[in-house]
Parts: sequence; C-alpha cells; structure tokens
Amino acid sequence: MSRNIMDAGDIARSLTRISHEILEKNHGASGLMILGILRRGAPLAQRIAANIAASGEEVAVGSLDITPYRDDLRTSPTRAMELSELPLDGVDGKVVVLIDDVLYSGRTVRAALDAVLDIGRPERIQLAVLVDRGHRELPIRPDFVGKNIPTSHEERVTVSLEEIDGYDAVIIEEGR
Repeated sequence: MSRNIMDAGDIARSLTRISHEILEKNHGASGLMILGILRRGAPLAQRIAANIAASGEEVAVGSLDITPYRDDLRTSPTRAMELSELPLDGVDGKVVVLIDDVLYSGRTVRAALDAVLDIGRPERIQLAVLVDRGHRELPIRPDFVGKNIPTSHEERVTVSLEEIDGYDAVIIEEGR
C-alpha cells in the first residue's frame, strides 16, 4: 500500500519556501553555494538555484557524489561513481548549502560533510532537505525542511523527480 504525500505543486511550493528561507537566513546570495547530493539532491539544488535567480540574485550551484565517503560500502551493492560538478571558485570561505531529497538516519549527510571538507574549508555548511522523516542515527538536523513526515522504520519514502523519473511526487510505501 502506498500514499501520495506530495505532488508536483507541493514540491514546487516547498522548494520556493526553502529558497526564500535560504536567502533570508544568509542575508542574500553573496558568498553562497548550493550543492546537491547526487542523485536526487542535484535536481533539487538546480531548482532552488533557479528560484533564487528568479528573485534577482545569482548563486553558485553544483553537485556532489558522496559514494567514496559512504560507511555502507562493505554491506551495500557497489554503485557507479557519478561526476561531482563543483563551481570553479571552490568552497573555501563560502556558505555551502547541501541539498538532499530525504533525511533519514543522517549517514548520507555525514558522508557529504566529509566530502565537502575534503574539497576545502567553507565558512559554514547548512542543510536543506525536501523531506525529513526522522529516525536519526547521528546528531544531524536540517536548517531548511520542505516537509516533516513522521514515518515508521518499516515504511519507505520515495521521491520521484521530473528530471530523473519523469514526474514529481513523494510517496510513502508500507514495508521495506
């Protein structure tokens, strides 16, 4: 059994709100960099950057492959590396906003933090997620959240995005 939690309109409104919150918290886009965690965080980062650009401010945007930093490589099937695309001026001295689709245990974000810190020394790192489903295993909390969705460990949250899947939706499925 599955339940549709967010449709395309809900996702667009959430990303618009997150975009405005990012600008408000950081007093504009100066010195700001948006990095989407590959796979579904990258198109979300592009959408947020487009929302910020629509407000009249430009922001550096890129994507980050965290595969080599994951702590589950010994227990999970091997994943092909994807190409990180980082803005030319790097992360040094920037406020880096990491973007991901779903925050669950916090382990993906921990891997992303390691990846960013291997690249350089940002002034600050913030986190924006489309969905926060709880159940943290690490002390990680997002700065910006599209929607908090309380779930059980047995449920699965699936984010589908137009750029990858051909449509936008957030669905909760029973069982793992």
